[in-house]
Amino acid sequence: MKPVYTPDAVPPLPVFSQATISRGYVYASGNIGCTKEFKLVEGGIRAETRAALENLRKVLQATGSDLEHIVKANIYMRNMPEEFHMMNEIYAQFFSSDKMPARTCVGVASLPFGAAMEIECVAEIPN
Repeated sequence: MKPVYTPDAVPPLPVFSQATISRGYVYASGNIGCTKEFKLVEGGIRAETRAALENLRKVLQATGSDLEHIVKANIYMRNMPEEFHMMNEIYAQFFSSDKMPARTCVGVASLPFGAAMEIECVAEIPN
């Protein structure tokens, strides 16, 4: 197991790493739509989804992977009934229709820093 750190992405809190590499896979920690100073981006669920995916991309790229190599994604949302379609609108812009990863999306009561959504994933590291 090898922890991952890239200064290009939002820094991890002291109790976890941005991701961990094990046996050819990257296990990325949850990403919310915030700045490196842990301030939520403005613009609601769409902006937060975009920022979270862009940060996740930076973490994956630091390992030699990328969004296109995600095998499984998990998304957590505070207001799933009203914002699910808006999150999906942005999410779909980051993946080609022939390479959509498996995904779970669940509603939760709260997320760090009051975020609207959080995304984590498992991705392959291509040879």
